[in-house]
Amino acid sequence: MKRYKFLEHTADVKFQAFGKTIEDAFKNSAFALKETICDETEIKEKKKKTITIKQKDLESLLYGFLEEILYLLDAENFIISSITKIKIDKKFNLKATILGDKASDYEFTNPVKAVTYNDMFVRTEKEPDRRNPNKKVEFWRTQVVLDV
Repeated sequence: MKRYKFLEHTADVKFQAFGKTIEDAFKNSAFALKETICDETEIKEKKKKTITIKQKDLESLLYGFLEEILYLLDAENFIISSITKIKIDKKFNLKATILGDKASDYEFTNPVKAVTYNDMFVRTEKEPDRRNPNKKVEFWRTQVVLDV
């Protein structure tokens, strides 16, 4: 399963991210955001940050998670490299440990102004198993539009 894919959009950046678990789908959404900001630049893992968010539903949780990553970039000069731990519970609480570096040490290709709720979703889907077409495999899919 691929981690994410970018979709056509007239003015902004739109992507879908995938995961076997909700945590994997959120993690891959963060990596799509990172790629939008700095292309495939390799970011060193020099600093550690913890993100804790509580929201009312999965879309708000995803929005808050990605906005927090943008906040860390803008307010704390921190660019994400990897996510070492992420946990989402049934009450829409998210806790993530992320690694990254000082953003000013890198060049950015596409500044992102904000995450939007436009066309956003978080859901489970099923597709035929490649090894056994009679069996369905369940996975998570997110969709996000970024204002650039």
